[in-house]
Amino acid sequence: MTITALDHVQLAMPAGREEEARSFYQDLLGIPEVPKPAALAARGGCWFEIGSVKIHLGVETDFVPARKAHPALVTDDLAGLAKKLEAAGVAVTPDHALADTERCFVRDPFGNRIELVQGKP
Repeated sequence: MTITALDHVQLAMPAGREEEARSFYQDLLGIPEVPKPAALAARGGCWFEIGSVKIHLGVETDFVPARKAHPALVTDDLAGLAKKLEAAGVAVTPDHALADTERCFVRDPFGNRIELVQGKP
């Protein structure tokens, strides 16, 4: 038996803040929202998916943001995305720890850590 793929990443969020999630994940990052299955929709939260990228945000009662754990999202224009995020008031922290990788870190509206990585040409 072998694990062959990652289906999705789930991040937590506080209740009632779905519009902020949409503004960040859909409007700023460009990952469209998809409907949650009816059986899960009543729980709150949002799902965002594009191609093989699937980020599900679920409501957590005693929410605490993920400060170290994070998804790493690949973009074809890191500089452009960073400028877009900064213009929207999102703090962008460049990281040069890996000499062969252009990347930065941002926080979603709830404080969850998100890594953005420049895709290889």
